[in-house]
Amino acid sequence: MTARDEVITFINRNLEPYRGYHRFMRALPELLRRRPQANVVLLGGDETSYGAKPPAGKTWKQIFIDEVRGQIPDADWARVHFMGRVPYPTFLSMIQVSTVHVYLTYPFVLSWSLIEAMSAKCAIVASDTAPVREAIIGGQTGVLVDFFDQEKLISETCALLDSPERRDFLGSNARRFARERYDLKRICLPRQLKWVDDLAAVYPVRSPRD
Repeated sequence: MTARDEVITFINRNLEPYRGYHRFMRALPELLRRRPQANVVLLGGDETSYGAKPPAGKTWKQIFIDEVRGQIPDADWARVHFMGRVPYPTFLSMIQVSTVHVYLTYPFVLSWSLIEAMSAKCAIVASDTAPVREAIIGGQTGVLVDFFDQEKLISETCALLDSPERRDFLGSNARRFARERYDLKRICLPRQLKWVDDLAAVYPVRSPRD
């Protein structure tokens, strides 16, 4: 796959409901039907990082594959690619060819993969949940949709796939925003060090003999 292909990406550390995997999978049959040229690439492992574990002997990945597989013809299923966990260079290569990147999550810590996707100028459709709204500003750095609105997720993804100018606008803004707010060496690390210094000034470390 190259940047000339229509590629929809979805990334979790592990494919599980807490990070919206089930919402994406339930949208997949209709998304594939509407986009007959699209390839869908999912990155993520089979374990559980957050939330409840699946029933014994099962994985969330397979549970939701089984739920939707009967709705997807074999020819369409051949365009769905589960890559598992991949080395960092492979991850970067995938988001660099992404046409539209989908990021869904219940309210929880923001994934580093979202910031990476923003810095790679991805056009992003994301769930309108906290803290996603801190990074994705609707209509500016991406598109926000209700976490449970399956039709909106599908329609907004398709609309972005049909609009290269809008993808370029959102992707450029997303990269600029990520560099301005989340650059490790210029922004995040200095802030963390300042926080430690400020904390130490308020609560100085005492000698064991004090």
